[in-house]
Amino acid sequence: LESKLFEAMRYGALDGGKRFRPFLVLETSRLFGVDKNNALRTAAAVEFVHCYSLIHDDLPAMDNADLRRGKPTVFKKFDEATAILAGDALLTLAFEVLAHVDTHTDPAVRCRLIEKLSWAAGARGMCGGQMLDLIGEKQTFDLAEVKHMERLKTGKIIAFSVEAGGLLGQADHQLQQKK
Repeated sequence: LESKLFEAMRYGALDGGKRFRPFLVLETSRLFGVDKNNALRTAAAVEFVHCYSLIHDDLPAMDNADLRRGKPTVFKKFDEATAILAGDALLTLAFEVLAHVDTHTDPAVRCRLIEKLSWAAGARGMCGGQMLDLIGEKQTFDLAEVKHMERLKTGKIIAFSVEAGGLLGQADHQLQQKK
């Protein structure tokens, strides 16, 4: 019955994109000797969050975009409600993947990954930056405000992607800063 939801999730997540954030997770994980499966699962979780944000960003209430990556947006291909649910399901799946023992055997590491990604994606990160982007459509921002918006909207998830390898490798904070 929910096959339409899964189809919309796949459509929004699997076709196109540079996979820059997952690349950063994989490369920093390699620096810290992290098992490839653990790194891949974390990279997938980051990409799920990124794709959810794109699906929601394209909605009529935000950018009202017709195309994403050269094809109809999720809400254009399916409908608005399905797009909202597909984005929500991808976001939820990201945390399901991080919480699973296959992502890391140490529950403290899994909790730290969940904590850090939720901070990066939430009101003081990506969602907060998107809110500023919406406000910026109605008022002019100075350079400092634009930088702040971008730091939240894209920077926090990218920063998490770089930090994830050290978290997975259980590196101390000093070592993470040197790599």
